[in-house]
Amino acid sequence: MLSARTVFQEILDNDESYRLFCSIAASGEAQGGWENARIAALVPEGSRDLAPRIVRHGADEDQHGRIFRALLKRRGLPPVEIPPETDYTMLLEQQGVGLAHSRLRGEERLTERDIITYLAHSRVTEQRASDQMRLLRRYFADHPDIGRAVKLISHDEDDHLAYCHEELLALARAGHGRTIQRTMRECALAEIRVHRDVSLAVMAAMGRMLGWSRPKAAVLAAGVHALYAYERLVGWRRMVSLEMPPRRDALGGPAVPEREYA
Repeated sequence: MLSARTVFQEILDNDESYRLFCSIAASGEAQGGWENARIAALVPEGSRDLAPRIVRHGADEDQHGRIFRALLKRRGLPPVEIPPETDYTMLLEQQGVGLAHSRLRGEERLTERDIITYLAHSRVTEQRASDQMRLLRRYFADHPDIGRAVKLISHDEDDHLAYCHEELLALARAGHGRTIQRTMRECALAEIRVHRDVSLAVMAAMGRMLGWSRPKAAVLAAGVHALYAYERLVGWRRMVSLEMPPRRDALGGPAVPEREYA
């Protein structure tokens, strides 16, 4: 029976597909770590109290990148250069989602509007990350190779999402509600297109590695298109809602070194 669990299991069991999976994940997490570090360094004076939480966010993302590289090392596999069409972070930037890397490489202070853009972008992408890690946790929390890593990263992604909700709600109370909603909607609609394109590219690459039949590949591609259609029609609304999370100040404090995965 074809299911998300059986597809993931097939990918995990094959060295080449596992290598690509971990390499894509490590690359995206490392990029997120760099972005957050630069944003923390450039926050405007009026947002300096936010900087420690942005630093914590970036430290978590860096740690996740190290975790995926450690998973590769455990199986004796080197990382692989990821195909450009599977580079979620790069493709989002090309769509104008988030803050441009050219801006982050400079030394000019960000504006309050930039901080809203950063948090709105993070609200949308962290929802995706949280959902994906919860799916993996449901199926592989007890997996001998990736179970511990999946649980740790899933917990962190939930915290990141909570942080985005709380900070955006504070900005909404300060009078930025309409700007936040407009920015999140733009980010969400662009993100679901990029997610569809990346998912199709990843599935195509996995299919070549694993020798999937044309009917099997077609069914999986149809599933990706169906998800996109649902998200384009109504699902995007879930990515732009805001509610106070049960856990407040989820990123209050430095990353804990002993949580490092090895």
